[in-house]
Amino acid sequence: MMKTAKMVLDKDFRVGDVDNRIYGSFIEHLGRAVYGGIYEPDHPTADNDGFREDVLDLVRQLNVPIVRYPGGNFVSGFNWEDSVGPRAERPRRLDLAWRTVETNQMGVNEFADWAKKANTEVMMAVNLGTLGVDAARNLVEYCNHPGDSYWSDLRRKHGYEQPHKFKTWCLGNEMDGPWQIGHKTAEEYGRIALESGKVMKWVDPTIDLVACGSSNSKMPTFPEWEATVLEHTYDVADYISLHTYYGNRNDDTPNFLAKSLDMDNFIETVVSVCDYIKAKKRSKKTMMLSFDEWNVWFHSNEADRKMEPWQVAPPQLEDVYTHEDALLVGSLLLSLLRHADRVKVACLAQLVNVIAPIMTRNGGGAWAQTIFYPYMHASLYGRGTVLNPIIDSPVYDTKEFDAVPYLDSLAVYNEENDEITIFAVNRDLEHVLNLECDLRSFAGYTVAEHIVLENADLKAVNTEDNPNNVVPHNGGDAKLEAGTVTAGLPKASWNVIRLTK
Repeated sequence: MMKTAKMVLDKDFRVGDVDNRIYGSFIEHLGRAVYGGIYEPDHPTADNDGFREDVLDLVRQLNVPIVRYPGGNFVSGFNWEDSVGPRAERPRRLDLAWRTVETNQMGVNEFADWAKKANTEVMMAVNLGTLGVDAARNLVEYCNHPGDSYWSDLRRKHGYEQPHKFKTWCLGNEMDGPWQIGHKTAEEYGRIALESGKVMKWVDPTIDLVACGSSNSKMPTFPEWEATVLEHTYDVADYISLHTYYGNRNDDTPNFLAKSLDMDNFIETVVSVCDYIKAKKRSKKTMMLSFDEWNVWFHSNEADRKMEPWQVAPPQLEDVYTHEDALLVGSLLLSLLRHADRVKVACLAQLVNVIAPIMTRNGGGAWAQTIFYPYMHASLYGRGTVLNPIIDSPVYDTKEFDAVPYLDSLAVYNEENDEITIFAVNRDLEHVLNLECDLRSFAGYTVAEHIVLENADLKAVNTEDNPNNVVPHNGGDAKLEAGTVTAGLPKASWNVIRLTK
């Protein structure tokens, strides 16, 4: 049975402008993200700095604006001084977060070098687990101060005359989690985040700070954690963080594809708490959100439980992503965009090998996973102003969610380039969904292309031997006539309809 969904777009109905940092990602010292991922000096494609050029090529295709570093759980035990200076003198350390050995052969300065080559910015994190105020201010001085002070001159001695000028900084990581090294109560964390953030901004008043929100919305302290932390940090922080991961452990695909509704609810709850504290403090400042960890993560859990501890860069969290995972990642991107007025930074966790859109083999190839494609499309075409659509879609119910729309869609209007991009997921696993989109206030546009990511097998994956098993094509049938876009959205598909003047 053919279903139809209707959407209305008006150039005056706007959510907000997209901050390009919403398409950020994440590299943690975890598994093969660094060693064997971005850095492999003896790889055939390695450049003079040891960075894999094949990986850099794929990263550049994604147009990633910012990358969070060096963690993650790792940062809560990270002594940043271990990672700078002559490589031969750097200590090997036990990383208690992931039960591995960290060689420190890649560190703060090398990551700054890599970021330049990847055409991206660094989102730096400070250790508020085992360390605190002193180490945080010293790291900002080392990275951002021009010179003529102890730590900035040490950076210059290490061969980096100019400051890195890292703009965005995380005040620790997931400090609400008992798994975190140096886990704190909301009161304890709020105090140290305030005092650290205060002196970090004294060193460099131009930086932006991200306070730790809840590790996920199922934490027993959520959302009271946010309220307490913001009581302390509201004036010094510019963002509060959100983290979430989704899985399809019960192989219930209709329910899995609805999990972006949970992300919507998470964001809206945190916004409510932020605005409550704003009102309580009678503040003129609006707190923005940094959704700096999000993705699908569950495929690798069993293998990771069996891993031998204290290896160097073992394969960890190496989810091999399916077509259905790509559909949910598409919907999660739409959830972030739907809240573009408040979500200003977001990081797909992570970028290479570790729950990542890019996979590599040590000494071998690099290839794009299924989730690479919706992430790339959103990053390339989702820049501008998010329009607030009016949608009338048929719905379905699942174990966790009621009235899930088969159509998940919105549009981004790039006024400067005279482009409109409609992103759409058809959650129906059996039928084409007919889309009728009224572009009532846009004149003179034509359909430039209709990109479709579809596959008959929901569990289809990409591998080194078969990297093009799940890839998008330009064969969509979207057309624009008399001010209305019509398109058949194939079953279980991600769609990008690009309109130009």
